[in-house]
Amino acid sequence: MSWRFLRDVLSGVSQYSTGVGRIWLVVLFMFRLLVYVAAAENIWKNEHDEFECNTKQPGCENVCFDHFFPVSHTRLWALQLIVVSTPSLLVVFHVVYRENREKRHSLKLYRTPGDIDGGLLCTYLLSLVLKTGLEVVFLALFYKLHNGFQIPHLVQCDIRPCPSTVDCYISKPTEKMIFLRFLVATSCLCILLNLSELSYLIFKYAIKHSLKRQVNKGEGSGGDCHRAEGIGCHRAGTAGQTHNSSSSLALNGQEEHHKH
Repeated sequence: MSWRFLRDVLSGVSQYSTGVGRIWLVVLFMFRLLVYVAAAENIWKNEHDEFECNTKQPGCENVCFDHFFPVSHTRLWALQLIVVSTPSLLVVFHVVYRENREKRHSLKLYRTPGDIDGGLLCTYLLSLVLKTGLEVVFLALFYKLHNGFQIPHLVQCDIRPCPSTVDCYISKPTEKMIFLRFLVATSCLCILLNLSELSYLIFKYAIKHSLKRQVNKGEGSGGDCHRAEGIGCHRAGTAGQTHNSSSSLALNGQEEHHKH
């Protein structure tokens, strides 16, 4: 299986990610994808051929293997890597939409199309929620398929056409369990990183919105003060003019009295 396309896509996603998002990409590449390609794929390469039962009954070994391993480990792991990476494409598509919209209208509609704000912020948060949910779904699936992330040395099978209860042996169970638990640990780490990035973005933009509201409220209060001061000065001026007019009338009355 070629992973070059997935690598190129996720490399393009990194330029729109936060610092925590870039750490998630490093974990995905270094501790999941490379480990899968370099080692894990070879460990489960011949799992069916190396699965042995102590009977020669035709078909018994096949039905027992299908019962205990209904889905191939490697294919399920590969599917998980692809599916949990897909929501990141939503961010890329949104940025492309912004760039095409600016070209179509020949206007600068965004400060930078890749800035995480407005609608792009909602898309980014949605991608984080989807990635976290998908990781949890696959962990639950692995838990159900492997009976609590365990790879036993011996399993007992009594499914037809087996003549009776037969013992079946799994090859390299310890090595497989180590890589299975490594898979679980890296999945949990990715969930933790996604939740951390989600909390960081929500907290950051909540603080930003709160500060913006306080600034707008302060500006509104300042305008009210200026208007109140203007009304006070106008009233003071009117009172002064009334007082001066009264004084002038009194003086004129006294002068006319003296003349008479």
